[in-house]
Amino acid sequence: MSTHTENCHLDSELTLHNHSHSPLSIHALTLSLTKKDDTLSECRLNFQLSHELYQRIDTEALFNLKPELRGSLEAGDFQPEPDIQIEATLQPDLLPRLTKHATNLHEAATYLQNLSQEQPDNPLLSTESWFALHVKQPQESGETGYRTFWAYLNPCAISQENIPQEQISEAMVNFFKDWANTNLSEMNPDVMAESIKEMTKSFSELADSNLEETQDAISEIIAEITKAFEEFAEVANEVVDQSDYNRNLLESIINFFTKDDWPFSKIQGESVLQTAFQGKNGKWNCYAKAREEDQFVFYSIGPLKAPENKRRAIAEFITRANYGTIIGNFELDYDDGEIHYKTSIDVEGSNLTFDLIKQLVYTNVTMMDEYLPGILSVIEGDVEPKDAIAQIES
Repeated sequence: MSTHTENCHLDSELTLHNHSHSPLSIHALTLSLTKKDDTLSECRLNFQLSHELYQRIDTEALFNLKPELRGSLEAGDFQPEPDIQIEATLQPDLLPRLTKHATNLHEAATYLQNLSQEQPDNPLLSTESWFALHVKQPQESGETGYRTFWAYLNPCAISQENIPQEQISEAMVNFFKDWANTNLSEMNPDVMAESIKEMTKSFSELADSNLEETQDAISEIIAEITKAFEEFAEVANEVVDQSDYNRNLLESIINFFTKDDWPFSKIQGESVLQTAFQGKNGKWNCYAKAREEDQFVFYSIGPLKAPENKRRAIAEFITRANYGTIIGNFELDYDDGEIHYKTSIDVEGSNLTFDLIKQLVYTNVTMMDEYLPGILSVIEGDVEPKDAIAQIES
């Protein structure tokens, strides 16, 4: 079976409507069609809108953005500016309506634009007919946003006659795992139960509208889903337990960087914060990590990698620098030349306090800033490692 996807830039205004036929003006960016063996299997629309309009979508759960089926924001809240972008997929049972009037991508784009002017109440332009997959906003500190459950299990998959049980279970596991890991979202059995209830309802509605089968066939699909839910329960509990295991640790880390006025972002799906530090001798990226073994680890990443012909000299330099160091140590990745300074602490059985974090963080960046001129002199100035160390430690 061959699959082919084509994309088309729209850059035009479209007027959609909600269940009460209230108009909703969006700026369409791209349209994409996916075909399997020359049969249209998916239609996606990428569009942007103002923060004010998104708040309305949020409140009314338009584009099937039901709270129970949304992931967590990856890196902070949405801001008043710039515009927010949404990628959505068309309800599968409406694909024949589109192919009836359009044989290719450009005709489909033109048809939707004409409908917006001539038939604004057409089902193809209803917000209920589109399932949001991704919602995101570019910001100065990086992109933030979230994925919905439908990004893990596309509604088009529900239109298949046989839904693989493994696919359903895997989608749920990944959805809840990312939900638990991203930005410390509040996640408990009651919240999960509401999400699973909404999933079941959505599955039933999609299966009922997409499959031209008997009621018995639909019931078999729902039975498969129920079975997958039961098998998923144990995995979900492990996900929650694992998330709770290092939740307090990461909360303490976030609390420190917030109170100490460090700009930072959380890396999606990981218990890691990314930030940067400006010292007297340079600027570099830093990472703060909460490990499952009750450990806090902080890294300063050197702003310059050691080229291959300088790695032996840098290895000597950091060996000399590490000698006698009490808190932390330099590290060299011999494969790519990246240079780190690492500080860490194991807090099993105790609490990670503000003062402990501060000591490890500021010791770390101070050491990187102190030895950075020596690192640069060895890499760029052909200074001997022992001479570079002597200049620093004298």
